[in-house]
Amino acid sequence: MSIVHKATLTPTKKEIFGAWLATQAWSPGELTDTIGSYRFDDPAGKVGIECVLLEVGESVVHLPVSYREAPLDGAEDFLMATSEHSTLGTRYVYDACADPVAVRALLSAALTGATQEPMDVYDRGRLVERRETVVTAAGTGSWARNAVPHFDGVTIRSHGVESRVDVGSFVVVVKRVVDGSDADGTESIRVTWPGGSGSLVGVRHR
Repeated sequence: MSIVHKATLTPTKKEIFGAWLATQAWSPGELTDTIGSYRFDDPAGKVGIECVLLEVGESVVHLPVSYREAPLDGAEDFLMATSEHSTLGTRYVYDACADPVAVRALLSAALTGATQEPMDVYDRGRLVERRETVVTAAGTGSWARNAVPHFDGVTIRSHGVESRVDVGSFVVVVKRVVDGSDADGTESIRVTWPGGSGSLVGVRHR
């Protein structure tokens, strides 16, 4: 279950994403709208993990992000922004490809066949809504959860239209700009949204 608080974020997610994309050479244009998102959980409950689909120019952009309560050591170059959450306080918003917790969640979902978490909305500790999602995501693999290996960190090998991240003995490939082709991998996370579908995260052995 992914807990979403009924709260305000200043600046807003759309403002954060739009400003960050404007600094990326690979971005196909200006952010015009948010399509939706899918989430996976951090088992420790500390890091928020959200993969957002955006309309950018004439393209769809896939943007995995992570939300933390404190800075992530060594990831200064991948900090999108800090934002004030009316319930949780200051949140540090990162490009999730540099966040080991987020990358492990994507790796695990691809290998085990996990589906995205339902979004339960809480207001002051009380469940008020189970939000309907317009974006669905599911891994293609059939590994047991306890078979997914542990690792200490991540190394980003390329960062652009596709990001390639070394994770222990695996490579995780994240498609940023959706172009009709699938992310390279023996297993993947397949995503469906209004008007499209594709494997946007791929996993393979190095």
